[in-house]
Amino acid sequence: MSTRESIAANIVTTLGSMTSPILKKITRDPFDYERLSNAQFPAVWVQSAEETREDITLGGTRESTINYRIVGFVKGANIDTERNELIEGIENALDVDRTRGGYAKDTQILAVDTDQGAIDPIGGITITAQVRYQYMRGEL
Repeated sequence: MSTRESIAANIVTTLGSMTSPILKKITRDPFDYERLSNAQFPAVWVQSAEETREDITLGGTRESTINYRIVGFVKGANIDTERNELIEGIENALDVDRTRGGYAKDTQILAVDTDQGAIDPIGGITITAQVRYQYMRGEL
């Protein structure tokens, strides 16, 4: 498994271990939030996004900065509170090990967006997490 894939898998595992809130659905595949049952909220999917790469040694070591988008959905009586709790829970979970199990140099939360009520009675969030890591040229 490549370093990039290992980092993505670590993010999913980390979020799956959250205790507040407990995610009922977590995947790397997009899904239709309107088809989820009430019991499947909160739900999250993790998507690999843009990446920049550069050589750092002549021997083939490269450094990469990749963004992961974490798209989440909540449903309940207090949508804004539930969105905020999901955002805080994800950030706290990712901060526990910013090396993503030793595969990365650092993890940072770059941005947080919400649906601003556009999909009521469901609330949506998007978190952009940036991960910096090194790998050897030719690694899959």
